[in-house]
Amino acid sequence: MSEITGAQIRAARALLKWSAEDLAETASVGLSTIRRAEAENGVPSITAANLKLIRMTLENAGVLFLSSEGGGVGVRFKEPN
Repeated sequence: MSEITGAQIRAARALLKWSAEDLAETASVGLSTIRRAEAENGVPSITAANLKLIRMTLENAGVLFLSSEGGGVGVRFKEPN
């Protein structure tokens, strides 16, 4: 699992129409952690455990994180099964 970037977290929240508060509550992390993670365009300087919680929360909500191998990092909704 590759690391996600702050820009991807911001974009994922936008896709879901979630506020930073929504993500913090759903992921069980502090609002300041979300704000700190999103302040960086690259890999956020937050704990690996918190980054994993954020990623898992967004993925469980239907977001797919795209790696740089596919033409550039990004996010999109997962395709329905």
